[in-house]
Amino acid sequence: MKKKQWTSDGWIIAIMVWSAFLHLYQIGNSGSNVYYTAAAKSMAASWKAFFFAALDPEGFITVDKPPVALWLQALSVKLFGVSDWSVLLPEAAAGIASTWMIYVIVQPWAGQTAARWASFVFSCTPVFVAVARTNNIDAVLVLTLLLATWMLMKAVMTQRWTWLVGSFAVVGIGFNMKMLQAYMVLPAFYLFYWLAGRMPWKKRVGYLLAATIVLLSVSLSYAAVVALIPADKRPYIGGSQTNSVLELALGYNGIERLTGEAGPGGGKGRANVNGNAQPPVDDKPPFNGKAGTVFPDWSEEAPPTVGSQPQSPPSVPGGGMDGIGRGEIGDPGVLRLFQLPLAGQASWLLPFAAVVAIGLGMDVWRRRQMTAFHQFLLFWFAWLGPMLVFFSIAGFYHRYYLSMLAPAIAVLVGAGGAMLALLACSGRRTMWLFPAALVATYAFEVWTAWQYRASFSPVWPLAVGFYGLGMVCLWFAMEGREHGRRIVYRAALIGVLALPAYWSLTPVLYGTNSTIPYAGPDLQRDRGAPMPTAGMPDGQEERLLRGETGQPGDGARRWQTSHLLTSLVSYLEQHVGEAKYLAATIRATEAAELMLHTDRAVMAMGGFGGTDPVLTPKKLEEMARNGEVKYFLLSGEGRGNHELVQWIQTHCKEVPFSEWNGGQKALDGGAERREMTLYVYNG
Repeated sequence: MKKKQWTSDGWIIAIMVWSAFLHLYQIGNSGSNVYYTAAAKSMAASWKAFFFAALDPEGFITVDKPPVALWLQALSVKLFGVSDWSVLLPEAAAGIASTWMIYVIVQPWAGQTAARWASFVFSCTPVFVAVARTNNIDAVLVLTLLLATWMLMKAVMTQRWTWLVGSFAVVGIGFNMKMLQAYMVLPAFYLFYWLAGRMPWKKRVGYLLAATIVLLSVSLSYAAVVALIPADKRPYIGGSQTNSVLELALGYNGIERLTGEAGPGGGKGRANVNGNAQPPVDDKPPFNGKAGTVFPDWSEEAPPTVGSQPQSPPSVPGGGMDGIGRGEIGDPGVLRLFQLPLAGQASWLLPFAAVVAIGLGMDVWRRRQMTAFHQFLLFWFAWLGPMLVFFSIAGFYHRYYLSMLAPAIAVLVGAGGAMLALLACSGRRTMWLFPAALVATYAFEVWTAWQYRASFSPVWPLAVGFYGLGMVCLWFAMEGREHGRRIVYRAALIGVLALPAYWSLTPVLYGTNSTIPYAGPDLQRDRGAPMPTAGMPDGQEERLLRGETGQPGDGARRWQTSHLLTSLVSYLEQHVGEAKYLAATIRATEAAELMLHTDRAVMAMGGFGGTDPVLTPKKLEEMARNGEVKYFLLSGEGRGNHELVQWIQTHCKEVPFSEWNGGQKALDGGAERREMTLYVYNG
């Protein structure tokens, strides 16, 4: 008996080791999203910045998310110092813990074997692995929602309303991580407790009402505190147009995601600080080969990244080289999640889940009742369904948001697959369910992988397809042999997970975009690294920068970026004097990059996209006259708040590029720099 228990424990231990490898291996070399890294650095240096999640240590403006998840990154920075490793650690740990939470949630409802399968399937979700290896905060959000789910299950199993209230409170904490994204699970929470609660319906209504009040109280607590603090005593709420956390939640991080207004080219109706319509933001990439270009920014939604892993824009078959907006997520429609570029991120097992839905309906009809297990599966369908609708029709989001699908798909395959196998042995009407799930899933996986044949050998999808066909044949051949079908069941699921597991390995093997993470074999084409040139023979450095050495061009550019930033910061520190801010930029992109090279604050005048109505030209002039800011760095040919740009160009003097570039050569052989211009205010 003890030996059997040890064997069972050994499986989940092995799965956790696999998960730890995916999330931790060479994580220090993965690079990080500088937008959040700079914020974590500032938050670790200032209590004001810590509470508000301010981008800069002076607390001029916040990032465009609430602070709770970023508190973990700031604490890690406080403990271990500023590095890619320190800001990535909380997300990686959350990814590993989420794998364990899936096991803990499923085991009481579907048994240990189903729980192990669900945990393993979850660990093989490519987009979740990709995002958990960055300091984007989705992995921590998923862990938070899984903790809330565990508490909800406890509320049903123990019939204690305190667990229910606690569960909804934890969802409220999730709201203070990524706002309305956390609420996507609420339909499942309400439905499950209503169906599974065993007390009279009036009590269920009362308990759900109390839980809802707690949910809203926790969710709005941060927004209420911020609203009570005078605007001049706190940072501006980045991403909002009215300096409001609630408006940020409902607008930029809410409805505008659905309509597409939050994405590149969106927000055309947003007003500037004088109430006038803001000119559309120029979405063309500034990194166009011009001399001296420092910041390779591919969209208003994506700041550049730092580290040694690929920072080039994602390029997947059918996805377009821009990697942002429609090129990243495709066109809205019913089949969006089954087409490139989204299919390889989290959709591999959706056909299997669809057959599980059919099996669930047939089993309920056959039994003429809904069992606790049926209610458990229905919870995960209620989790999955609204998300599938949103991600199919929404105007703008990033691929890594699909990590929200991972828990539901994993449980439906792990627990639902066991149900399908049992039904296949229970009668003629249901015998086709499990083999149908295999056929649909293997066919979809082969089709999806085949479209990536330019990035890896087409032999592999073909091999998986023939393997799947063999499993279906063996399943029918083993009719009446329970032991044989158990073996085929395990072998078939292993085969189903082969391609998703490889996709999950690609961010580990090749790195991913640290700002907009994704998974897939095409990451090999985007692989590149900074090329150190210290100690190179005479002329070799220049040849490297010109791309004449056969080295990766992106690596050379990133090497030059780092050195130009170092030169710029050194110049500013020598000349800025006692100014409050080392420099001011229109967008948070450039401010974040600079602050990772200095301990001084840099002012992002227009927030993340450059269009937040934080300052008027009059207010900016007042700050400049008071000596708070002296230097201004404009990029992207003046993109962002055009009135501020015009004031800077009119009232400040341009600093020649040769004065602050540290003597480095431009990539195009010395042409004058125009994508990044430094100005100084002399009164």
